[in-house]
Amino acid sequence: MQARHVLAALVGALFAVSSVAQAADAPATPSPSAHVPRSETVSTHHDVTIGGRTIAYTATAGTILIKTDKGAPEARVFYIAYTEDGADPNRRPVTFLYNGGPGCASVPLDMGALGPRRVEFPNAGHNIGPPYHLVNNEYSLLDKSDLVYIDAPGTGYSRLMPKVDPKTVYGIDQDAAAFGAFIYQYVTRNGRWNSPKFLLGESYGTPRSAVLVNYLQSNDSMAFNGVILLSSVLDFDTIMPGPGNDLAFITYLPTEAAVNWYHSKSPNRGTLQSVVDQARAFANGPYASALMQGDRLSHGQFTQIAAQLSHLIGLSTHYIEQADLRVLPWRYEKELLHESGQLTGRLDARYVGYDIDPLNDSATYDPADAATDPGFQAAFLSYVRDELGWKSDETYTECDGDINQQWDYTRKGTFPWIAPTTSSDLQQAMTQNQNLRVFVGAGYFDMATPFGAAEWTFSHLGLEPALRSHVQFGYYESGHMVYLHVPSLAKFHGDLDRFFDQTLGQ
Repeated sequence: MQARHVLAALVGALFAVSSVAQAADAPATPSPSAHVPRSETVSTHHDVTIGGRTIAYTATAGTILIKTDKGAPEARVFYIAYTEDGADPNRRPVTFLYNGGPGCASVPLDMGALGPRRVEFPNAGHNIGPPYHLVNNEYSLLDKSDLVYIDAPGTGYSRLMPKVDPKTVYGIDQDAAAFGAFIYQYVTRNGRWNSPKFLLGESYGTPRSAVLVNYLQSNDSMAFNGVILLSSVLDFDTIMPGPGNDLAFITYLPTEAAVNWYHSKSPNRGTLQSVVDQARAFANGPYASALMQGDRLSHGQFTQIAAQLSHLIGLSTHYIEQADLRVLPWRYEKELLHESGQLTGRLDARYVGYDIDPLNDSATYDPADAATDPGFQAAFLSYVRDELGWKSDETYTECDGDINQQWDYTRKGTFPWIAPTTSSDLQQAMTQNQNLRVFVGAGYFDMATPFGAAEWTFSHLGLEPALRSHVQFGYYESGHMVYLHVPSLAKFHGDLDRFFDQTLGQ
């Protein structure tokens, strides 16, 4: 049991997109809608211009009550749906979107990435403070699909029902069942069974997607056309470096080389792509071989690897040798800019901040999160009331650290101390549904879920050769939330447009 708690704490530290960010959204005078009824929906009408085309759409904010297998109410799930007016539901795709945490609501994917309205942030800059500005999102995915943003139970305005044990919802398989129940209800109530269907998850939303697509296909005979994984990890040992697991040091190395390239002052650093390619070759070749040898590695090989590693990731050879060639990612974030008194972001290493405690082993905050989280919170709480008409006095919880700490990472048939994996779920779904396509999006400067982890997983997925081309990758000069860099957001949108067209044969 103790090992399981250590695993949950470590994975939680890697995945938490934010500290607990809560804002009491209470008017001066209580309104009749202060406690939103379980099945209430509010619809408003808008338009957005994407690629020169104006799309009229309906925004529906509401809740759906999901129940346990025994029919007892389990959770009231909040969602926002954007649907194109006048579209044929048998031809118009519907995409279900969610962020991760676990324990985070879907605000960033809505207000930062693919929803019709987007909050503006300075590129890799500090928190600008209110007022934050919402703009027409010319990179919204509404040009290709209706969008349904889901707040996980216990996040946003979603609530567990009284007396429901959180253990029945907060876990890998429990979470997939809850999301599956919501999607089943939404599809049924809105006549979308025959619509092309996609899942889009970010961060912990990617293992959720792997389990969820397999769950819905196997349990509810609901086929999907595509799954989009943004900043993904399906095999958790690929991001959990430490004693007994050298794999994650290998998967992190190309990201650290990219981060060093970004912050480097050297005029001869080459292009980002050339640096990443060099780091990949070194990580998967000499570096992997050296780590596999462990204490059998000769002194000459040890010093040679340390020197090469220093050149790629920007830390001193002495520091790398003290780390036994194994630099933990949170130490890298502290050490790279240590001499300037700064540290790099975890979610996005382009962001930097002053180090509160230079002697601490890891950062006390994430500069990327500190720069963006208040803007998402403030913009959303204004937007949902003023533009969508959803007026609630309930606390909106963007990310809940308690959920993260309670998360059950064990899976049936596995030992509790083994790092969980969800790649087998996706492999099963892709094998049984041979038309299912997958798009994997990754930021070069993401220190939470390094792109090398996704590359390792999909090169070991075990798909039949005929199915391997059903997986596409997209890379972006950004971090975990690739959309915070507007050129990357534009590229991401273009990649998704092509992915939808190819998947649907258009």
